[in-house]
Amino acid sequence: MSQLGKVGRRFFEDIIYRNLGAADDSVILGPAFGVDFGVLRLGDFDLIVEVDPVYVVPQYGWDRSAWFAIHILASDVAVSGVPPRYLFIDLNIPPEMTDDELGTLWRGMSDECRRLGVAVVAGHTGRYAGTSYPMIGGATMVGVAERDRWVSPSMARPGDAIILTKGGGVEAAGILAAMFPEALEAELGSEAARRAQDIFWRMTVVPDALALARLGPREGIHAMHDATEYGVWGALNDVAEASGVGIRVREGDLFVEEDVSEVLRVFSGLTGVQIDPMSAISEGTLVAAVPPDRAEEALRELSREGIRAAVIGEVVEGSGVVAVGEEGERRIPPPESDPFWPAFFRAVEITGGARGLGGSPRSRLRSPGANLGPR
Repeated sequence: MSQLGKVGRRFFEDIIYRNLGAADDSVILGPAFGVDFGVLRLGDFDLIVEVDPVYVVPQYGWDRSAWFAIHILASDVAVSGVPPRYLFIDLNIPPEMTDDELGTLWRGMSDECRRLGVAVVAGHTGRYAGTSYPMIGGATMVGVAERDRWVSPSMARPGDAIILTKGGGVEAAGILAAMFPEALEAELGSEAARRAQDIFWRMTVVPDALALARLGPREGIHAMHDATEYGVWGALNDVAEASGVGIRVREGDLFVEEDVSEVLRVFSGLTGVQIDPMSAISEGTLVAAVPPDRAEEALRELSREGIRAAVIGEVVEGSGVVAVGEEGERRIPPPESDPFWPAFFRAVEITGGARGLGGSPRSRLRSPGANLGPR
């Protein structure tokens, strides 16, 4: 428990999973490692329920912060193949956040909920000492499905094709471009730096997951998972472990979008930290397991939404993730660390602070705004 970020498998098994309150037959899918939602059965309907921090980074700008906070929540419902529908939210406001800033943030969050068809049902709002960015409360997002019309990362089957959307490193590049635009402009020029800002808006899997859901949960799509911490390799290992299967990946079919690759190249050079796009945080990248005879249809549905995707491998009997390349096979264990975080904090030191951060380099690193923190 000494490290930051999500707790490890052993702690879940020894502490969390052994203490889950009362047993209830309506819990169809309870807490599971690598699965970001639970499922409750109420008559003919299943409720998809996910819980996460309210994640707000003022340095993104309030409009982008509002959009991202909602899409973090909505993405974890959408990977079930079910649209998000209801939001329950607790806002624990930092003392330094003004009423005007809160108003701007909340109106943006409400507007994005409206666009997604999500109703805010209940919540709590208060300002408290000891709270700080980026995690300013917690929220529950809920989707409603007909009985068994959903999927989870535990449903991948041997023979399934593995699809990857948007490529690796999306979130790492999106955050770096948003937080250090001057550094990017100095290396690439103003026009390229401006275009790189658009990567931020790819940091959601809602359109990806709902496009694939049109194939039909369970018959047309078996499993979906977003690549957050530890990126594509982390997400593939999560699916393999949750489903009790192996996954073989063809390295030649992995891809990274050109603008994402350019941003990561710039910041790898600036910070001296090699940012592997397949191991770096990548909210917005979806890993999906589909029946092999539906793979081409799945790619067409994604293409209709303007989402680049590729079949990168298949599900096999066994366990873990294996990459197959020109030099043979190599086993890919879950990454032990995410290269984004040391690169980010090194960039803070080198540039004198991310956008909007003041004070000395030491105080910037300790400031709530700088402490994006693993999630």
